[in-house]
Amino acid sequence: MKEIDDGKWNRRVLLLNQNFEPLTITGAKKAICLLYLRKAELVAVYEGLKVRSVSSSLPLPSVLRLSYYVRVQRREIPLTKRNIYRRDNYRCQYCGRTNIPLTTDHIIPKSLGGRDTWENLVTACTECNTKKGAKTSKEFPLKLIRRPKKPNIFSFLLSSISKIPEDWKPYLFQ
Repeated sequence: MKEIDDGKWNRRVLLLNQNFEPLTITGAKKAICLLYLRKAELVAVYEGLKVRSVSSSLPLPSVLRLSYYVRVQRREIPLTKRNIYRRDNYRCQYCGRTNIPLTTDHIIPKSLGGRDTWENLVTACTECNTKKGAKTSKEFPLKLIRRPKKPNIFSFLLSSISKIPEDWKPYLFQ
């Protein structure tokens, strides 16, 4: 078995509610504290990794389930330029290019009554945004790659992780 060194403490742990609903993603240190205090139970572990103290050894958790039910008020994701880019994966929603200067575009232009909403704002490259101008999507020849919608908080958290561990997938409703 490999021992955990300081660099391994940044491992992510999926935290489930008592009913196995995903709540959040937390760090390894907090997960170990929850286990030690018996506020959570172990569901899955990172294979071959252990946390050792002078008198005991625990497997490094990958998925934890709370011992009690937590009523959660769903948080709203603020509508910001950065969050629109993140939702659209930093990709122009008209041509699909990445690694180019990006901006946000109103599908229904503000001059025609368009509002600042999750459903009306998309990421666009400066070239496509200039071509589109103040036209509606019906007047503009390029179609959207994906229809914009308001993201949910948990999918937004998952988007910050490059590779989702296999033992998380049964609990993510994907």
